Amino acid sequence: MKFQIEDVTVYFPYDYIYPEQYEYMVELKRALDARGHCLLEMPTGTGKTVALLSLITSYALARPSPPLKLLYCTRTVHEMEKTLAELRLLHSHLPPTHRSLALGLSSRKNLCVNPYVLSSASRDSVDSACRRLTASWVRAAAAEQPPGAVPTCSFFESYDRAASSGPDAVLLPPGVYTLGDLRALGREKGWCPYFLARQMIRYANVVVYSYQYLLDPKVAGIISREMQRECVVVFDEAHNIDNVCIEALSVSVRRQTLDGATRNLHRMAQEIDRFKATDASRLRAEYNRLVEGLAQRGNLALTDAWLSNPALPDDILKEAVPGNIRRAEHFLSVLRRLVQYLKGRLQTENVETERPVDFVASVSSQAGIDQKMLRFCYDRLHSLMLTLEITDTDEFLHIQTICDFATLVGTYMQGFSIIIEPFDERMPHIPDPVLQLSCHDASLAIKPVFDRFQSVIITSGTLSPIDLYPRLLNFNPVISRSFTMSLTRDCICPMVLTRGSDQLPVSTKFDMRSDPGVVRNYGRLLLEMVAAVPDGIVCFFVSYSYMDGIVNSWNEMGILQDVMQHKLVFIETQDVVETTLALDNYRRACDCGRGAVFFSVARGKVAEGIDFDRHYGRLVIMFGVPFQYTLSRILIARLEYLRNTFQIKEGDFLTFDALRQAAQCVGRVIRSKADYGMMIFADKRYSRHDKRSKLPGWILSHLHDAHLNLSTDMALHIAREFLRRMAQPYDKAGTGGRKTLLSQEDLEKMGEDPMNMF
Repeated sequence: MKFQIEDVTVYFPYDYIYPEQYEYMVELKRALDARGHCLLEMPTGTGKTVALLSLITSYALARPSPPLKLLYCTRTVHEMEKTLAELRLLHSHLPPTHRSLALGLSSRKNLCVNPYVLSSASRDSVDSACRRLTASWVRAAAAEQPPGAVPTCSFFESYDRAASSGPDAVLLPPGVYTLGDLRALGREKGWCPYFLARQMIRYANVVVYSYQYLLDPKVAGIISREMQRECVVVFDEAHNIDNVCIEALSVSVRRQTLDGATRNLHRMAQEIDRFKATDASRLRAEYNRLVEGLAQRGNLALTDAWLSNPALPDDILKEAVPGNIRRAEHFLSVLRRLVQYLKGRLQTENVETERPVDFVASVSSQAGIDQKMLRFCYDRLHSLMLTLEITDTDEFLHIQTICDFATLVGTYMQGFSIIIEPFDERMPHIPDPVLQLSCHDASLAIKPVFDRFQSVIITSGTLSPIDLYPRLLNFNPVISRSFTMSLTRDCICPMVLTRGSDQLPVSTKFDMRSDPGVVRNYGRLLLEMVAAVPDGIVCFFVSYSYMDGIVNSWNEMGILQDVMQHKLVFIETQDVVETTLALDNYRRACDCGRGAVFFSVARGKVAEGIDFDRHYGRLVIMFGVPFQYTLSRILIARLEYLRNTFQIKEGDFLTFDALRQAAQCVGRVIRSKADYGMMIFADKRYSRHDKRSKLPGWILSHLHDAHLNLSTDMALHIAREFLRRMAQPYDKAGTGGRKTLLSQEDLEKMGEDPMNMF
């Protein structure tokens, strides 16, 4: 369908549109017109992705100058592929004259087609294997030897030859390219899909990639440095964006990190001695380059740009490298002293917390390393590893971590803490010293994105309370809006369960979670529901340790065996392969009508990226309130920083964080308006208004007062009534009351006032 929003002709790939999709587009256009940033909360299952893509693509068509580019950021590869599939459908409905390029970009592990490289286990190993075949010095050595004497990548060589014949030789035709399309094209033409995609993002109108390509400065410096200001950036499913920002600027150093760094330095020293004996001119050339300053290093070959400067401001890059780390052997001496200093700091029996300024002063007085030397460590390491022609980059991750730590602690004086712990509070008898550079200010990572691009859209189904995000990310949105879901039937049934059938309260509060009565009541709740609810049931627990403990208790009580009389049981583990296999078998059990229960964890992979639509999820039970571990010193330090800097109270943030995680978990069960499902919040604390009010509006609007203080038998009765009601035919278009599907004719009738249908 095609319709107008003010002066923009919007192309939409479906015959009908939801009212909330239209409202969403109207607000999104206002943000684009204002060239500002916005926060938009859209209920799950209401077509947020296609609404975003349709409006922004149509907006770019209506305003071709200056050309507008869309950078669409997702959290997972699965979400990336879904976005590209929607984009392909949209492109088939655009005018024939429209010719644009859209593609997805991911890591080598997801794009490589070389069997040798793909045989590596981890992503870091894949990167290293690729570098062993494609580094410029490897290829130069191969050119001087008989064919096959030095292994190279035929896909990269073929791509490089084609690219060398002219800039247009490797340009992709207009269209939408998924990761699978790029791999297939790579095999067909014999080109490397990864470097082809890296090259094409500068020409693409739409790029779909991971958050890290914009937020993690180590990656953003390589991938996104050439993106122009006329870009619209979308962070989809951005309810955890503050945590992603913090993780991008936080570093942990353990004993094994320091031991590995020592080995790395020993090998680098050997390489320097070898170069001094065989090719001293290379070390002199590097020294001269560093004297001139990092900004004048010249362009490195594409294959050599495997590292980048983490979070170094532009003014630092214009400086010359400090004289006492320009020579390779001097730089290694500095790193040895730093590693030795960190080893000494880990030999403590007490918890220590320091500000970066105090830590830097201590390093300077005890190790003779000043702040400027620390700031340049990561970039100096990058230069040296290129000079030494090191290809096994995965072996040098330890020294990279140390230099990453040094650069961050030397760059930022505010918004960080250094926390040294001799052991984990939860396992005090196991020595496990760790030194953590913990970022507390999410705005530090996202500020360059806000400053650089004209519009940044932060959107998700769970952004409530929406007014907290501008404070956490320190920006002023031009639009901040939360939308409701238009429904012709109450297909969502949230309930708050506060007690078992024996009237004993249930909760995962620390002083109650191990109570046999609570464990038994949680088990009875599950047992009653598996007997009454068909198909799939998903259960979320507050942590892996709690899930393990309660499942063991259920097994000892015989509850688990009774549950398995009705449905098969599958469990998420911290192993990705095991969890993927469990999910596949869970779906097979649901498909064949057997039904199944899936045990998962809040903040886990399943809670963040897996949909349990239709018969895969008719009920989700949230066992407890998923608060963070409140004795964590990193969390305590962050809460103190938020209170002092942004005036955000500890309790407000903890409740906000727990409830957004709970909402994300229960939101897995409803993925479209034709779907239906129940949500049980099994903890007495959800009945309190200060907790419950933090849930998204689209959940609260269906949470009736009669469902706020339920026992197990009352919840069972409500579930049976709900399932009976959902089995009846329903009016999908909503012709009997408020319309939930708008046709092109409906939109044309709206005329000048875009809101008169609502």
